[in-house]
Amino acid sequence: MPRLRLTPVVVLVAFLCVLLLEGYVHGEFAADHRVHPPVAYDRVPAKVLEGGPILDTTHARPHHHRIPAKTVVLTFDDGPDPVWTPKVLAVLEKHGVHATFFVVGQMAARNPGVVRDLVDSGQEIGVHTFSHPDLVYQSKERIDRELAQTQVALAGAAGIRTSLFRPPYSSFADALDNLSWPVVEYLGTKGYITAFNDTDSLDWQRPGVEAIVERATPKSDDHGAVVLLHDSGGDRSQTVAALDVLIPQLKDQGYRFTTVAEALGAESVHHGVTGLERWRGLALVGAVTISDALVPALVVLLVLVGIAMFTRFATMLVLARRHARQRNSPGFTWGPAVTEPVSIIVPAYNERECIANTVLSLAPREHPLEIIVVDDGSTDGTADIVEALGLPSVTVVRQENAGKAAALNTGISWASHQIIVMMDGDTVFEPTTVGELIKPFADARIGAVAGNAKVGNRDTMIGRWQHIEYVMGFNLDRRMYDVLRCMPCIPGAVGAFRRSALRDAGLMSDDTLAEDTDVTMALHRAGWDVVYAEHARAWTEAPGTLSQLWRQRYRWSYGTMQAMWKHRRAVFDRGHSGRFGRVGLPLVAVFQVLMPLFAPLIDIFTLYGLLFQDPLRTALIWCGVLGVQAACAVYAFRLDGEKLRPLWALPLQQLCYRQVMYLVLLQSCLTAVTGGRLYWHKLRRTGEVGVPAGPSSRHKVSA
Repeated sequence: MPRLRLTPVVVLVAFLCVLLLEGYVHGEFAADHRVHPPVAYDRVPAKVLEGGPILDTTHARPHHHRIPAKTVVLTFDDGPDPVWTPKVLAVLEKHGVHATFFVVGQMAARNPGVVRDLVDSGQEIGVHTFSHPDLVYQSKERIDRELAQTQVALAGAAGIRTSLFRPPYSSFADALDNLSWPVVEYLGTKGYITAFNDTDSLDWQRPGVEAIVERATPKSDDHGAVVLLHDSGGDRSQTVAALDVLIPQLKDQGYRFTTVAEALGAESVHHGVTGLERWRGLALVGAVTISDALVPALVVLLVLVGIAMFTRFATMLVLARRHARQRNSPGFTWGPAVTEPVSIIVPAYNERECIANTVLSLAPREHPLEIIVVDDGSTDGTADIVEALGLPSVTVVRQENAGKAAALNTGISWASHQIIVMMDGDTVFEPTTVGELIKPFADARIGAVAGNAKVGNRDTMIGRWQHIEYVMGFNLDRRMYDVLRCMPCIPGAVGAFRRSALRDAGLMSDDTLAEDTDVTMALHRAGWDVVYAEHARAWTEAPGTLSQLWRQRYRWSYGTMQAMWKHRRAVFDRGHSGRFGRVGLPLVAVFQVLMPLFAPLIDIFTLYGLLFQDPLRTALIWCGVLGVQAACAVYAFRLDGEKLRPLWALPLQQLCYRQVMYLVLLQSCLTAVTGGRLYWHKLRRTGEVGVPAGPSSRHKVSA
C-alpha cells in the first residue's frame, strides 16, 4: 500500500517534468546581437583586438587566426531549425559547399534528425550554448551547464561532441571588452576554440536579399572572411535566397568555401562519443521527443477539461437556481404531512468519543421514532456508553464486527417502521432534521431522500477546506442531480429510505466500499426516485488531518468506482429505471472521475506558464478560473444559508487541498486498474461536534 500511495505522486511529477523539459528546450531567446553595453577594453590583449576572428585560448598565451585570402567560411547561428536549416543545407549541397553551424542545444535536442543530416553531409558543428544566454552575466557554473547540456544534445543527436564555440551576442573579436574577454579565456580552459566573424550579414534584421549579399561579401582580397548568417529565429527565406546568389557570385570571383577547421588547416573539431556519454545524449533526445509528442495532447486535454469545468459550473448554477425556485416557491408541497413513526439506525464501530452526542441529538423529538444503535464489534465500550444514557427510545444491538453494510442490514431487520433514517455514529442532527428528511415521502414515487451533510469541525484550515467542499461541491451537485432526477449518492451521514425501496434495491451491500452510493444507484435501477432535502441538516465530524482525509477520500473514490462498475449496465436499462444510466452515470463518470483526474493539468500548465510563458497573463487566467469558482462558492453558500467568511480560504484550497484530492483520485484509479484491494479504514474521532440547539448553533455534550 505505501508503494501504491507513491504512484500518483510519481505520475504527477512525471507529467510536471515533461512540461518543465518542454519549457526548457522551447524557451525563446533574443536576436543574436549584444545585449550589454560595451565597457573598457584595457584588459583585453591588443593583439586579440587587432587579430583575426578565431581565438585559441586553450594555452597560457592566446592565439588568434585569420582566414586565408580568397576563402569564405559561412557560419549559421541559432539553429538547427526544422524548416530553414534543411533549406539552407539544400543550397549548400547544390553548390558543393561546406559551412559551419553553431547550434543551440535546445534546438539540437528538438531536431536531432537535422543535426544528423548536417554531420552526414560534411558540415561542421559548433556550440552556441544550450539556451542562448549572454554569458557575460552568467556564473561559471551556468556556463558549464550550458556547454555540457549542448554537448549531451549533440551526443544524442549525432554521436559527436565539438570543441568549437561561438558565444551568443558577441559577433566580432575586436568588440571584446573587460566583461566578455574573461568568458573567452574561461572557455579556453574548457578546451574550446572561439569563433567570431569578420562580416555580419544582418540577415536577422531581414534587410533584403541584395543587402545580405552585399554585406556578406568580403571587403578585402588580403584575407578571407567568416560570414555570420542565421538558419533559425523566424522567416529565413531571404537568407536562403541570398545564399543561392552569394555562393556562385563569390566562386566566380575566385573564392573557395570551407569550414573553420579546414580554413585553418586543423583537424576536425568533431569527436565521436560512445558509452555512457552517448546513452545520456540519447536519453535527453528521447525525453525531448516524448515531451514534444505528449505536450500537444496534454494541451488538447487541458482545453477539454476547461470546457468541461466551465460547462459544469454553468450547469450547476442554472440547475441549482431552478432547484431553489422550485423548492422555495410558496405553492410547493410534497403532499400531505408525513406523520408515521420513523426508525433511525446508527451503525457504530469504536465511536466512544462521538456516540453520546449522536444519540442525544435524536431525543427528545415531537415526531415518533425509535433509535437502533448497532454496535459492530466495538472494543472501546461504545455500546456501554449508549446504554448508560438510559434513553427509553434507544435500542442497542450488539454484533461481531462485520462491516458497515452488515450493521445497517442488522438495523433494518430490527426496525419496526416503514420509514428508515440512517446516520453515522459521528454525526448529530438538528431538532428539525428528521421532520425535514421525511417530508418528501408524501410522494409515493420517492424511495429515498438525501440530507444536507455539513462539516461540524470547521475551525481548522483543513476543516474550512472541507466545509467549502461540502457546500460548494457536494450540496451544489445534489441540487443539480435532484433537478435531473439522477441523484448518485445518499450521504451515509444523513439519509432516509422506504423499507420497500430498500428491499427492491437488495438492502445494503458489501460489494463496494461505498455502500451509500451502491444502494442509491440500485434504488434508481429499481425504479424509485431519489431527492434532496436541503433543510435536513446533519453535522458530521470531518477528518482532522491530511492522513485521515486521505484514507477517507481514497475509500470514497474507490468505492464510487466500484459502484459505477457494478451498475455499469444501468446504461441499458429502459424506461424510468434507465434514467440514471442515461444521465446520472455518465455525469458521475465525467464530473467525478474523468474531469477531476485531468484537472491537475490546470495547475501544471499554470506553473509552466509562470516559468516559461507570460507570467502576468498566466496569473490573470488562473485568477479568472479562481474567480469563476469563487462565484459558484458564493452562490452555494447563500443557498445553504452559510456565512461567506470561510471563503477567504478558497485560494489556499485550490493551491493545497485540491492537489491532495487529485492524488487520491489518481491512486483510486490506479488501484482499480491494477485490481488492488482496498480495505475499510477506521478514522480517528475526537467528538468535537456536539448537539445542535438550533439551525446554526451547536453545543458540545461530554460523553
